[in-house]
Amino acid sequence: MARVSDEELHQLAAELGEKLRARGWMLATAESCTGGWVGQLLTSLPGSSHWYERGFITYANAAKIEMLGVPAAILDAHGAVSEETACAMAAGALAHSHAQATLAISGIAGPGGGTRQKPVGLVCYGWALADGTLMSSTCRLDGDREEIRSRAVAAAIRGLIDLIR
Repeated sequence: MARVSDEELHQLAAELGEKLRARGWMLATAESCTGGWVGQLLTSLPGSSHWYERGFITYANAAKIEMLGVPAAILDAHGAVSEETACAMAAGALAHSHAQATLAISGIAGPGGGTRQKPVGLVCYGWALADGTLMSSTCRLDGDREEIRSRAVAAAIRGLIDLIR
């Protein structure tokens, strides 16, 4: 499985930016396993300051709790890589920003860190809108660390595009 091309990532980012700008919305991101890749991609586009408000890189559980208000009980019960945590991250990004839309990503990019229950390539997403909409999804991505991370970035952006259509 190949890494998502830079061209495809930029096309997705531009499409998302167009949809957000058309609605007059700002976006905030909450990233764990992608380490700010979504934020870097979005801010590489000219004019992104019109629709990208801020990004949270919350790699450690303590950062998820402190920066996004993710309840420790959710992390204890479900772990960092879970739809529950991804939703709490997305909701937290909404609560700790001036954005009307958020996306969150948490996963196991590898090559280590996986378990039988949560293998390498497991990625959970959360999306939240200011109207109270909260959605989540989980997928299993194949490939090496770079491939998993690039595909997670693309999937998170696609998910938000679909949600705000």
